Amino acid sequence: MGVRVEMPSNQPIVLLREVGGDRYLPIWIGPGEATAIAFAQQGMTPARPLTHDLFKDVLEAVGQELTAVRITDLREGVFYAELVFASGVEVSARPSDAIALALRTGTPIYGSDDVLDDAGIAIPDEQEDEVEKFREFLDQISPEDFGTSNQ
Repeated sequence: MGVRVEMPSNQPIVLLREVGGDRYLPIWIGPGEATAIAFAQQGMTPARPLTHDLFKDVLEAVGQELTAVRITDLREGVFYAELVFASGVEVSARPSDAIALALRTGTPIYGSDDVLDDAGIAIPDEQEDEVEKFREFLDQISPEDFGTSNQ
C-alpha cells in the first residue's frame, strides 16, 4: 500500500495489504528504507543508485532471479523475511530491505498466515470511510501498540 509516517514520533511504517483479503500488515521501518520504498513506488530513479538499486543491478549482472519475498516471522516485536531465488537459494533479510528490492524487481511479496494472524489488522475492503479511519488510526499508534520495533 505504501509508506506512512506514524505521529508524533515521525516513525515510518510500510503498510502491506493482503491480496484477496481484508488484512493490512504495518511494519515499522527506518527512514532510509522508507525513502527507498517510496522512490520505487513512485518510479523515481536517483542520480546515483541506492543500495537496493545496486543489489538489483548485481542480481541482473550475475543472472540471478528473485522469485519471492516472504515475511516469515514475528518474534519479540521483530519481523523477519526471506529472499527466495529461482535457484532455490533463500537468504534472510530485513523486511524493509526485502520489500524495497521486491518493488524494484517486480517480485511478489508474501506474508505468512501466522504473521498476518499475529500482526494483521482487518479493514473491510473497498470501503473508503473505513480506510480513512484506518489512516487516522495509524496516525495515533506507536510501535509499542503492536509489540514491534525498528527493522
